[in-house]
Amino acid sequence: MDRPDVVVGPDIDSAGPLRTFPSMPARTKIVGLDHISAPVKDLKAARKFYGAALGAIGMKINMDVGEAFGMGSKDQKIFWLARDKKAGGGGHYAFQVENPEEVDAFYEAAIEAGGQDNGKPGPRPNYGRNYYAAFVKDKEGNNIEVVCYAKPRKPAARAKSRARRSSSRT
Repeated sequence: MDRPDVVVGPDIDSAGPLRTFPSMPARTKIVGLDHISAPVKDLKAARKFYGAALGAIGMKINMDVGEAFGMGSKDQKIFWLARDKKAGGGGHYAFQVENPEEVDAFYEAAIEAGGQDNGKPGPRPNYGRNYYAAFVKDKEGNNIEVVCYAKPRKPAARAKSRARRSSSRT
């Protein structure tokens, strides 16, 4: 059944350009992720691990509904962990931060909370320019990543600046 008001992908309908609904509102330029849920078997262990690991980057539990809890910065509830007896791990959840030191803090806190190293903090040039990240697996096998895209600081420039300042004082 052909309907001119239905959006059809170019790989599905090669007859021409995409069609849209006549009353379609303006499109959002960048769609943001509002929240996501990760199923876990052991909610109590997840609360302890994620509270420590993500607490290191400023996230906290902002809502608890018994069989699930939501975490985020300030009053966000972007990352939910929900009890599921059939959970099998294997998820990959990445959180973006502004400073590489936050990546380091996450990694240390996650390892201390019982996580398993899956990639120490450091640059990942194969993943993109200025990609600095760390990876830790939780006890259920989910891969938790914290990534920073900040341009690396130039330690040599800071050292030269300090040297100039101290020589000007003498």
